[in-house]
Amino acid sequence: MCRSIKTLRPPVLPEEATEEEIRAAALQYVRKVSGFRAPAAHNREVFDRAVEAIAAATAELLDGLEVRGVAQPQGAG
Repeated sequence: MCRSIKTLRPPVLPEEATEEEIRAAALQYVRKVSGFRAPAAHNREVFDRAVEAIAAATAELLDGLEVRGVAQPQGAG
C-alpha cells in the first residue's frame, strides 16, 4: 500500500472527501503502480486517463459505502 494515500472515509476523515483529496489519492496510486512520478510525454495521456478513471472509481466507492456507527448528514439517505 502506498503510504501517501490516506483513508478518505468517515470516521477517519471527519467530513466527506473533497474532489481534490480523491484525485490526489488516485495520482499517488498511479504513480506507485506505474513506477513514474511524472511520466514521459509519450505516456502522459494514458497516465492522466488512469488517474481520472481511478478518481471516478474512488468517488463511486466512497458514495456507496455505508459506515455503521457514523451519523448520516441531514437529508441523506
